[in-house]
Amino acid sequence: MMVSSMKGSTEQNNISDELVLRRKIEDFYLPIQLVEAIVEAGGIHTKSNETLIAIGFLDISRYTFLSQFLSPPENQIVLNGLYSAFNWVLCKHGGYLNKIEGDSLMFHYGGPIDPLVKEMEEEDAVKFIAKELFYTCVELQRVSSLFNQTNHNYLKKISDRPTVDAILEAYHILGELRKGYASASFNALFQIRIRVGASLGRVLIGNFGPDGAKQWDVIGMPVIEAKRMEASAPIGGLRITADFFDILEKNGITSEYHRRIKREAEALASVYRNIAFDELFKKTVVYLKDKKNAEFETYSIQVNPSLPESIRDQSKLLFTRGATGADDIVDFIKYYRGNHFVINQLEDLFETMNVRIRKDSLYRIMFPGKYKTMLMKDDGNTTKLRVRITGDYKLFDLLELLGKLQDSVKGRKSPEHNNEEFTGYDHWMAERRAVVQRTYDLNKGITHQSYYFYNVIFPLFFANIKAAILEYQYLIEQVSDVEEA
Repeated sequence: MMVSSMKGSTEQNNISDELVLRRKIEDFYLPIQLVEAIVEAGGIHTKSNETLIAIGFLDISRYTFLSQFLSPPENQIVLNGLYSAFNWVLCKHGGYLNKIEGDSLMFHYGGPIDPLVKEMEEEDAVKFIAKELFYTCVELQRVSSLFNQTNHNYLKKISDRPTVDAILEAYHILGELRKGYASASFNALFQIRIRVGASLGRVLIGNFGPDGAKQWDVIGMPVIEAKRMEASAPIGGLRITADFFDILEKNGITSEYHRRIKREAEALASVYRNIAFDELFKKTVVYLKDKKNAEFETYSIQVNPSLPESIRDQSKLLFTRGATGADDIVDFIKYYRGNHFVINQLEDLFETMNVRIRKDSLYRIMFPGKYKTMLMKDDGNTTKLRVRITGDYKLFDLLELLGKLQDSVKGRKSPEHNNEEFTGYDHWMAERRAVVQRTYDLNKGITHQSYYFYNVIFPLFFANIKAAILEYQYLIEQVSDVEEA
């Protein structure tokens, strides 16, 4: 009898231990916000709902470069610290971290699991989630910058101890990595930079997947659009859809942000104190390759009030890093070629450091015929023409010309096809053949020009700038060798 009792007691203990373990697993892996929403609702919603949400995507750019200097466990610690910092921002604004995939994450506001909008009218909810998402995206970029600096000041605002500990562990790894490099080299090379994209609209939200592997998720065009915004966002910046921008503008959020960033730039003595509204919110057309280069209106938004000076200072450090540093500086020019504040700061840096950018060569690469005509007017005097082009054009002016040249070689749209009723194979195919021929005739010239631009003009333009940086580095090395001798 006693043996039976002991056996029953052991089984109960095993069941109890298993239940405790299961509870730990649930607490460890399941999102608290989702669990609380289900409990409050009194049960799991088996049907999906169409609802309006604001959604964002974040991706870490060039993390693979940093990761190669870390062991797998160190990589995990750094990423966990970084994502803990990001999640703190989301929680502060009431956002929901939907998923983490490698070095990217997805988050959103609104819907049935957002307790802050449950009692709101739709118009008020739209304004609320639009503002929260927008400022979340801005703050994610700024926290990324603070994380790079291993800044401890913002940690005082975090009340959750595990979050602080995760960030401090990541800081320790970055600190150990920093010991192996001069401070300037570390700051130049190991900058974690992110892209952020956002959209807002109606989606289907609910449970997706087979039994035993269900996931709470959202699907719909706003999700696809937000991902496209992130993929095409500038590094260190934010891109949003035109619809999202319209909502922000309608509710005065864009004007509020413009005033705010100008105040911040003024306090930091940044040239962004003079940034105009349409420079802060720059309207840009994105071409979707998966939609046959269909045009998609977007807005690219600056989030760092001292970005031009930040890029300038990092570029100055990169001058000491050989070809790798030269490539990074050229990448900055490519990324920010539409931002005259950044490009002008870089050009001032080049002039201060006596980096010789051959603007006449840049002009000649783009417009060989015009260059030849100008040279003839100057009686073949290349020195005179070089001085004239250098005086007439800032680097930003030449980058604008490059952009206009790029726009001119984009393919034309296909003629509209008459979708008349099918009346016979021969007739339908004859019409289709005519449409294909007209499309070819329209684009055959532009196709050659486009190929030449992307395979000759564009690479040579930036190779010219890289060569000037390498030349500067080479001359500095020669001087250093002579001094040592």
